[in-house]
Order: sequence, then C-alpha cells, then structure tokens
Amino acid sequence: VVGTLGTTSSCTFDDLDELGDVCNDYGIWMHVDAAYAGSSFICPEYRYLMKGVEKAESFNFNPHKWMLVNFDCSAMWLKQPRWIVDAFNVDPLYLKHDHQGSAPDYRHWQIPLGRRFRALKLWFVLRLYGVENLQKYIRNHIALAHLFEKLCLSDDRFELFEEVTMGLVCFRLKGDNENNEELLRRINGRGKIHLVPSKIDDVYFLRLAICSRFTEERDIHVSWEEVKESADEVL
Repeated sequence: VVGTLGTTSSCTFDDLDELGDVCNDYGIWMHVDAAYAGSSFICPEYRYLMKGVEKAESFNFNPHKWMLVNFDCSAMWLKQPRWIVDAFNVDPLYLKHDHQGSAPDYRHWQIPLGRRFRALKLWFVLRLYGVENLQKYIRNHIALAHLFEKLCLSDDRFELFEEVTMGLVCFRLKGDNENNEELLRRINGRGKIHLVPSKIDDVYFLRLAICSRFTEERDIHVSWEEVKESADEVL
C-alpha cells in the first residue's frame, strides 16, 4: 500500500496513521511516497503532516524536486533493508572482495548492478546551504504560494480547489470546466508564465507551482496579473 504525502495533482496528504494501522494489522508493506513534499519536513512546523510515518516500512522523497539538487536524486529509507537485500542480492565470485559487510553494498538494493554517485550532489547542497538556509528556502516558497492564494481569494471570479499547504496553489474560475480550459490556453499562449492543469472528480483546475530559487514577490504579482488579464478575456 502506498501512502502519499503531497499528491502530484493537488498536493494533498494521506492519513498515515490510519493507513499504517490497517497495514500493520494485515501484515501489508506500507510505502510512503513523499516525492515533492518530503523536502518540507526539514521544517519542524510541517512534520505534523507525516504523523504515523513510523508505521511505514519504506519512505521516499526526491531532493531534486524541492531541495535544490539537480535531476535526478531520490532518497529512500527502509525499516528493514535485509528484505530488499534478500530479494535483489547479486553476489557472484567475480564481485567478491575483502571488505564485504563493512559497509552497505547498494548493488544488493536494486535491480541494476551499477549506480551513479547521486549522494555526492546532495552532500554538496547540504554543505553549501546548511539546514537553516534550506528551511528558509522552503518557507519562502510556501509564503509566496500563500500570497498567490490571497490574490485569488481577493477576486470573486476565482475559487481555490484545494487548501494551500506547500508551494502549490490549485485554483479555478468559478463555473464550468470549459472556461477554465480556455483560461489556461490564454495564459500559456501569452508566453510569460506557464501553468499545468489537472482534473479531480471531473473538476478541471489550474496549478501554480513555486519552483525556482529565484522567485520573488514581484513574480507572484506578475503571474497574478497574467491570470487576471486572461480571465478578463475569457469572461
């Protein structure tokens, strides 16, 4: 069973406490997919969103999504690594060496035999920025998302599709899907900003994601003007 912390479409969070109880009762492996939102847990105030994570058998997040590491870099935690090692163990005579067992041998943790040294670029980011600067970076993105949220709510033509908790704002024009599809075409057609849509329960909405370390408040205001002017053309 996969519990998601920060779904792709709308950045919602599964209840790991409830999922974990069911999985533990029935002996089911619970994996936590925190690909995007996992980076935010470097900030203590957002860790409540992963309540129950101790009931999981594995946890994964992607530092390349929101922790300033270039693509690709995924961090995987396992409660019992031996289960993975037993499944993927590759140990022919020509790969044996004198230091076996002194450190984890990650060829036993995956299907491919070789792997790139992805940990090095993550180490460099951690050393360069440090915990406090990474926290500041995450908090700034979330604050910018709340700024865009506030601008949306100031215009009666718009509504939020989902509560804003991270750096993603899901919003739409009130009314039918067709107007929102046309709104997206006009926004992206203007060429200043680019938004990606999604649809849940047949409700079409637009997604503004704060992604760049260079994003500032003025960029949010520019983005809102693009959205507002495009809406003027649609309605």
